[in-house]
Amino acid sequence: MTYTSQTSLTFEEFLIQYGNNPCYELIDGDLRDMEPTGLHELVSGKLAGYLFVEILRNNKRWTIPKNCLIRPDVERATALRPDVIVLDEAALTAEPLWRKQPVLTSGQAIRLVVEVVSTNWQDDYARKVEEYAALGILEYWIVDYRGLGGIAFIGKPKQPTFTVCHLVDDVYQQQQYRLGELISSPLLPSLQLSLNDVLPR
Repeated sequence: MTYTSQTSLTFEEFLIQYGNNPCYELIDGDLRDMEPTGLHELVSGKLAGYLFVEILRNNKRWTIPKNCLIRPDVERATALRPDVIVLDEAALTAEPLWRKQPVLTSGQAIRLVVEVVSTNWQDDYARKVEEYAALGILEYWIVDYRGLGGIAFIGKPKQPTFTVCHLVDDVYQQQQYRLGELISSPLLPSLQLSLNDVLPR
């Protein structure tokens, strides 16, 4: 990940210039080039596919948009762009910007957020854990298929890790899974998924 802006951007400036470009996020006014690779996008696509099948199987009125921004706080110039996001269609009516732009200003419609870890692993394991918990998002997955995260987050020796964060009393309880282990999702208890299922072949 690289920082590309020399001057700070407002949320509105970011939305006009980069709102439709999936390569960029805005963190406290700083434009960040997320530098997604083909393998990163492959893992994200597989995760979205498994989730969509499970949503249909359970007859949920949930959707997975192709492009979506989260604006966690109107006071700060931040626009987060999750790799995969699951939304409750009925709850989207409470989102003031949604009809005109794919921007969420609260966590009310968000059922699940997934981040596939790349070179910006610090954001995924620290910053976004706090942001998503503050929004009240009940479940957050961190899919570190290359084992890039710091030892403090994924242990030693570093290895591919799938972390399920479940919100309890405004704090995420985290459970980690390694290769070959079925994850347990409180949101989707019948989901059969492991890290192996979404790895690039």
